Amino acid sequence: MRCFAILIVFVGLASCSQAVQEDENLVESLMKSNRAFFQRYLDHRDDWEIQVIYTQINRDSANRPEFTSYYFNFDSLRYFYPASTVKLPQVLLAFQKLNRLNLPGVDKYTTMLSDSVYPGQSTVRRDTTAQNGWPSVAQYAKKILVVSDNDAFNRLYEFVGQRETNGELRAKGYLARILHRLERPLSPDRNRHTEAIRFLDEQQRVLFQQPMQINDSIVVSTPALRGSGYLRGDSLIPEPFNFTYKNFYPLQEQQRLLRSILFPETMPLQQQFDLSPSDRGFLLQYLSQYPAETLYPPYFSDTTFYDAYCKFLMFGEDRARIPAQLRIFNKVGDAYGYLIDNAYIVDLDKGVEFMLSAVINTNTDGVFNDGKYEYSTLGFPFMKELGRVVYDHEQKRHRPRKPDLTRFKLSYDRQR
Repeated sequence: MRCFAILIVFVGLASCSQAVQEDENLVESLMKSNRAFFQRYLDHRDDWEIQVIYTQINRDSANRPEFTSYYFNFDSLRYFYPASTVKLPQVLLAFQKLNRLNLPGVDKYTTMLSDSVYPGQSTVRRDTTAQNGWPSVAQYAKKILVVSDNDAFNRLYEFVGQRETNGELRAKGYLARILHRLERPLSPDRNRHTEAIRFLDEQQRVLFQQPMQINDSIVVSTPALRGSGYLRGDSLIPEPFNFTYKNFYPLQEQQRLLRSILFPETMPLQQQFDLSPSDRGFLLQYLSQYPAETLYPPYFSDTTFYDAYCKFLMFGEDRARIPAQLRIFNKVGDAYGYLIDNAYIVDLDKGVEFMLSAVINTNTDGVFNDGKYEYSTLGFPFMKELGRVVYDHEQKRHRPRKPDLTRFKLSYDRQR
């Protein structure tokens, strides 16, 4: 294959701009309304690399949404490790690739097998979590959206390929890079090579076959070094941890991409993905479906998958059931001490809707790979209270019109 270079240039995109009201300190003001809780976060906003984007939504007379964003400690170029948040664009790109292939019998529900043809790769022949026992793009996407399954992400990354993944995101104007599988420590070379893929019909006949894909060259223009040290085996290396060739997905890009799913009509055509109505319905359902509402995989019977398992904002690590009228369309991430949530939150009874995206680094000692991250004492409490203070504000603020949220009243696989 010919050499393909992806040059990641950290520049702002004019198309990303959104209105910011005169009160640019709204998020900080909301935090200060509960100083007893938020003061330490305000004091350590830079140390803990906190960033917040809160977007209000108002509706016009035709129920069309209008967006106004407020930022806290925001820096579009400050690196943070995006963890599992990269899984959402990978799902969109997998759906888009299938639509562009446009092959008879090949869709997101078609059996998809993965063949190992290069060092570090792995084969997939069955998926016992699927109702029919076969792996598919839809089953992988469901596992990603409901419980953030790592292997499912890897399989869609391999189907789309590193080259197409990054090329498509760049062409759509998203400042992001996705360069590696998750939970599989592979070299950059092995991450550039992705498994061969076969789609089969019900008689096990090949409908489409894709050979191993190779992305020959990647150039990242800006180094990303974090912390004061890291563990390599049992040894402490007293130098910053190198994230330069790890995934990168800034907070404003995450919110824009989520908006492209929920409100595609408000986004420039270039920034939208080639999705079918079936794809959009699938995304809306499983972005907001709780594990207890999920039959395949049978998350409903697994008590480790509580409602807030992947709903950090407003609920943190709460094990209680989330009220039925609240739906959260989101994607979270947590790794290396970074905790992220990118969400659209609706209260279907009260007519409340808003977007909220946040990141915090809970690695307070600056040492990576030591497993000593303060998720429970620092990160989850922050996400919970931030979501609640914004939700409380949303309940009180004046709206020109009450939104019609009918499109977000969905059916799920089972009742909780």
